[in-house]
Amino acid sequence: MWEKAGATQRLLDALRDRARLVAGRVAAPPAAVIDSQSVRAAETVGKATRGYDAGKKVNGRKRHIIVDTVGFLLAVLVTPASTQDRVAARSLLRRMRDTTGGRVALVWADGGYTGGLLDWARTTLGLVVQIVKRPELPCFTVLPRRWVVGRTLCLDHRSPRCVRDYERLRHHHEAMVRWAMIRITSRRLTQPRQFGNWR
Repeated sequence: MWEKAGATQRLLDALRDRARLVAGRVAAPPAAVIDSQSVRAAETVGKATRGYDAGKKVNGRKRHIIVDTVGFLLAVLVTPASTQDRVAARSLLRRMRDTTGGRVALVWADGGYTGGLLDWARTTLGLVVQIVKRPELPCFTVLPRRWVVGRTLCLDHRSPRCVRDYERLRHHHEAMVRWAMIRITSRRLTQPRQFGNWR
């Protein structure tokens, strides 16, 4: 019932805006970062809503998220793991526009979001999607902007209900991700020392 009323999204939005203000930023995020994470699905997940991610060798579902430049969640979309990032991104970007009211103008992404998505986002939503390319280095390097969404996915993965997908319906898993981020954002407000210089 809370999900149908959009209560969790409104709560998350209010907490995120407040946390941004506490961090010395404006409440409205001007830019965002998009990424995805494939998670294994439990037996309770039906075959119709699960898939196989050949790249990650994961049978289950995929969480697509957009976060602001601090790492706070803006929108989430759950699909079968076989869904390509650039395909799911269209629905996720629309969802973000509905959530933020068109305040975000720039979205950073990795190479999985190339192709027609960039032109579609510009003409349909007025968004600039900028690809952050991986440098050709023989060693590990932190990628500009993209590490922010990676950190959020790691924090989200600590939640017992998000380690695997146990939900029969996809929007139930989306709700679990939102609740996990509500908990993280609340703790960010009440226990700032635990998160260090998370700005």
